[in-house]
Amino acid sequence: MKIRLTSNRINVVLIGLLILLGIGSFAYNQYLINRILKQDKSGVELWAKAIEYTGNPIQEEISQNLLGAANYLRKNTSVPDSVIDMIEKAESDRTSQTFVTQQIVLSKDRFQVPRIIVDKDGEIISANHVDAPLNQDLINHFASMHDPIEITLGGKKYSQKQYVYYGESPTVRYLRYFPYIQLSLLALLLGIGFVSYRAITKSEQSNLWVGMAKEAAHQLGTPLSSLYGWVELLRDEKEDEFTQRICNELENDVSRLRDVAERFNKIGSKPELRLQKIEPILQEVIDYMEQRLPQLGKNVEVLRQMDSGVKAKVNADLFQWAMENLIKNAMDAIKLTKKKAFVSVKLHRVENEVMIDVEDSGIGIEKKYQNQIFKPGYSTKKRGWGLGLSLTSRIIEEYHQGKLVVHRSEPGSGTTMRIILRAEESQGKLENPETASSVT
Repeated sequence: MKIRLTSNRINVVLIGLLILLGIGSFAYNQYLINRILKQDKSGVELWAKAIEYTGNPIQEEISQNLLGAANYLRKNTSVPDSVIDMIEKAESDRTSQTFVTQQIVLSKDRFQVPRIIVDKDGEIISANHVDAPLNQDLINHFASMHDPIEITLGGKKYSQKQYVYYGESPTVRYLRYFPYIQLSLLALLLGIGFVSYRAITKSEQSNLWVGMAKEAAHQLGTPLSSLYGWVELLRDEKEDEFTQRICNELENDVSRLRDVAERFNKIGSKPELRLQKIEPILQEVIDYMEQRLPQLGKNVEVLRQMDSGVKAKVNADLFQWAMENLIKNAMDAIKLTKKKAFVSVKLHRVENEVMIDVEDSGIGIEKKYQNQIFKPGYSTKKRGWGLGLSLTSRIIEEYHQGKLVVHRSEPGSGTTMRIILRAEESQGKLENPETASSVT
């Protein structure tokens, strides 16, 4: 049974939303930039025409002739003052028209477009709003952005060509970076939201786990007490050897159930870790699982290779639970028709780490699924709930501050699951696992 986790769908939705917002923001930003660029171009062209107009010698000659005529006529008293006033008003109107043109140019320059004026030989004459060094590279850069505007100064006989090169205003430059800033902020906000959602979901799942585990332990308490009583009654009623042997086995199984209930009761509480040897714990688990192999209808060889002196801080009940899950999964992965089927448990120490490898000769796990097997709900079994490895991972990583990883797995060649715990510094140098005793 494979359960599709809703978190994957949420990831897709969030990423899709981020992409749509990014595309929309970029498109609207480009629209604004194009509008501002058009306004900048109109302003620079008007500014260039104003320079060309005010620099025309004909306009200056007209102004001097009108003012000279007014002064001459003012000395001649026979000319009415109204005529002289009319001439001066005409000059004033013409001058005010030039002033209005310059005012328009100034209003169009509100974005402070950087400009450079050069002559026909490429020599820089003047520059406005340019912060970078004035050189040919800057001129080439402006030329790559916009075509230069040509202006003509002087009269027909003595004219001079100049060229205006211009770049982008600070507003446009800032707008070009805006989509990236906006996307970064959106990604940050979405990331914070997703992390918060995952934390809340994980907390809810954890509380659900704890509640179910404690309720199961509570519900098992009453029938277990009754079973103990019935076993004692049966032992006292029938004293033959066969009945006594059955009563002993029943008592062992009831004790096992009591231990399982105690494990469930410890979920959610901080477990008490005690420095102890790992080998006896593993031997007990392996013996228990090995006795039940015939009941599973499987002929599986169980191999043990352990360093007897390895110690680590563990909670025996929870650690046994984790090992039972790993060994049972290893046994379930072995097909009935597979020859030389085996499950191997190895215990050894490497420097400051305790390694426990559970290897099987089963069907293996495809690489694309190796990161999924520890998630709640993932299972390849038709009747599985997909909680075993998830619970095992939690016991090892959260309660024992260790690691549970897929050390090796190939389809058709089996799987090796590895538990890594921190070794205590007080332990001496342990024997090499290759020289450790092997028991079948």
